[in-house]
Amino acid sequence: MLVKTFGSAVYGVEAITIVIEVNVMPGKDYFIVGLPDIAIRESIRRVESAIKTNGYHMPRTKLIVNLSPANIKKSGSAFDLPIAIGALAATGQLPNANRLNDYVIMGELNLDGTVQPIRGALPMAITARKENYRGFMLPIHNAREAGIVSELDVYGIRHLNEAISFFKHEGAIQKTTMLAREEFAQSQSASDVDFSEVKGQGNIKRALEIAAAGGHNSILIGPPGAGKTMLAKRLPSILPPLSLQEALETTKIHSVAGKLPEHATLISRRPFRAPHHSLSHTALVGGGSIPQPGEISLAHNGVLFLDELPEFQRMALEVMRQPMEERKITISRSRMVVDFPANFMLLASMNPCPCGFYNHPDKACVCPPGAVRKYLNRISGPLLDRIDLHVEVTPVSFSELSARQPGETSADIRERVIKARTIQNERYAGYQGIYANALIPSQLLKQTCAIDAAGYRLLKTAMDKLKLSARAYDRILKVSRTIADIDQQDRILPEHLAEAIQYRSLDRESWAG
Repeated sequence: MLVKTFGSAVYGVEAITIVIEVNVMPGKDYFIVGLPDIAIRESIRRVESAIKTNGYHMPRTKLIVNLSPANIKKSGSAFDLPIAIGALAATGQLPNANRLNDYVIMGELNLDGTVQPIRGALPMAITARKENYRGFMLPIHNAREAGIVSELDVYGIRHLNEAISFFKHEGAIQKTTMLAREEFAQSQSASDVDFSEVKGQGNIKRALEIAAAGGHNSILIGPPGAGKTMLAKRLPSILPPLSLQEALETTKIHSVAGKLPEHATLISRRPFRAPHHSLSHTALVGGGSIPQPGEISLAHNGVLFLDELPEFQRMALEVMRQPMEERKITISRSRMVVDFPANFMLLASMNPCPCGFYNHPDKACVCPPGAVRKYLNRISGPLLDRIDLHVEVTPVSFSELSARQPGETSADIRERVIKARTIQNERYAGYQGIYANALIPSQLLKQTCAIDAAGYRLLKTAMDKLKLSARAYDRILKVSRTIADIDQQDRILPEHLAEAIQYRSLDRESWAG
């Protein structure tokens, strides 16, 4: 008897429906076809044990499982449950097989029939709703995640017997219903850290405010103990809150990567990813035989913090150049090409030299001649050009550290950032994919970043003296546009340009002699 059940497979951050065809016929042995990986080929043994352990039987004849479409490679252990349900229906142990046509079923089985969590439940649920399935049965651990999709009945189960009872009409499983907007609003809470805790460093706070207001990439350079990492961790606290659409996009990526906490719903805070400098370029951009998102995609709609930037592998840094421009990463394999979103803010930090005390006001640098230049050369010029703000961090004095008066709160800074972003949203309302000044394309630069004669002379002098590249020229204009937006100014004034120019301190002709 031939029976069809329906599952789902994730490619990139989208899911496609997989038809699991189970047929029992004369012969012997079990077969799984349709480009399954090793985990799927092993699933027949898990399915057999789960079925027999719970008092049912596997056929003693030939059993063929086909995963359609057969030309797409499938991976993972989440097809155990639909294969088990299909085998029971094909052998007549599960009546009402027609009900299976209305449901997408996914879950990994233990040998005793316990259902284990899966990855990618949210994109699977979205696809099931688009294709007008009535319901989605999956592990209870993923039910809240999938339950935020409206107009789809979501059933979370803990054991194979619950699924069997549901399709036999012998037991009722309570539907999981989540009110996405209400859940999202309730889960949005204040950050654990705040800029009011930072002593001194007013110029660094100002630079990070500009970065947050315009979505600009930034790098902090200063000696050990100056507060670079502490300041970086507080950047998400001044970013605008996630919209519901951004939260859905971010949650899909973390769901596919298996990074969502158990029983999670929507991600409500902007991601802050801080990978160790020993990670490979594949871990950074994503990859694998079945491509998975890397750190730059996990930082989508948030911040990617690279501490001690020169210590990262050169290849890992260079592969970021294209995603930083296009806001996505394309991974090609022999049988597939997938796109992962990568709309992140890069925030990096580094010491000024190997010993860490170059340009320190009190301590002498002990590095040999040429060491500072060699250290900076670990970061390529094209990558530095793509970083809008180069900010020097100096040590905090004792008087600032001992001051009892709290600094400006993240909430106050965030309010100014939101106002600046509102101006930008209105300015770029007619342009798709542009919502912040950092994303201004070259063809719009003259229109949105016009400067007067005084500003032109100032910028020309800076370009000639600092030997800035054409990309640095664009960055200065974009940053000055953001500073003007913070000041609620329609025009870019010379003082806005002057402040933007001072944030190019790491350009090669103006650093380390």
